[in-house]
Parts: sequence; structure tokens; C-alpha cells
Amino acid sequence: MRIDAIKNGVVIDHIDAGRAMKIYEMLGLDKLDCPVALLKNVPSKKMGKKDIIKIDGNVDINFDEIGFLSRNITLVFVKDGSVSEKKHVALPRELTDIIACKNPRCITSTEQGIHHHFVLDNEKNGVYRCIYCDAQADLS
Repeated sequence: MRIDAIKNGVVIDHIDAGRAMKIYEMLGLDKLDCPVALLKNVPSKKMGKKDIIKIDGNVDINFDEIGFLSRNITLVFVKDGSVSEKKHVALPRELTDIIACKNPRCITSTEQGIHHHFVLDNEKNGVYRCIYCDAQADLS
């Protein structure tokens, strides 16, 4: 398999194996008008297997909230064929309308128009809790 290097764009690297499609959907990459490559189960010395997403084009995407899907993500920004910047994505402190509360008694389940809002409760374990009912988020 051959995936060419990108000239200008972003490589989302070190994604936990099997998580790339969720990130692809969350970022709305299907709506981009540029080449996007999604590589799954790529051999990795450090991780065993990993996923990678390559976006070949200058895009305006907010990557701040993808850290909760995979804790090892590295963003590699490429300009004129060379790496211009590398950035590790941290766990976001808050998530709004990214995940939904699974508690059937939560106000977000019974009332319409209320945003699903979670806060990071335990950074070490990546645990998020609903601000309304304190239910732990199901991130699977």
C-alpha cells in the first residue's frame, strides 16, 4: 500500500487502533474538498498498532476536543513538504454536545434543547461526568 507524503496539511498520528473512524466523523472530514487518508492498524513500535489520518490541504479544523477519544494523539502540521510544528493533544476540560448522557433520568434525556455538557473529573483515568446528573460518560 502506498500513501504519498503530504505537501501542506495535517497528520493526526498515534491514534489508538480502531479510533480513527470516530475522529474522522467527529471532525466532519467527509465534508472536506481535499484528499484525506485514513490508515488503520498501522504497525507501531511504541503502540503495537495505531491509526493515522492524513489531511492534504490547508484546513481550518478545531482539534481541541479529539483528545478524549485517544490520549496519545500527536498533530503534525506540514508546510511545503516539511514538518512545521508538532503538538500533543491534551484531554479537554469540558465537552459540550460531543457525547450524550446515557442516564435516562438526566434532564438532557427528558427535556429538549438542553446541551449535553461534561467536565473532566479524573484526568489520570480520562473520566468525564455530566454536569446535570453526575453520571459518568460512556466513551466506548
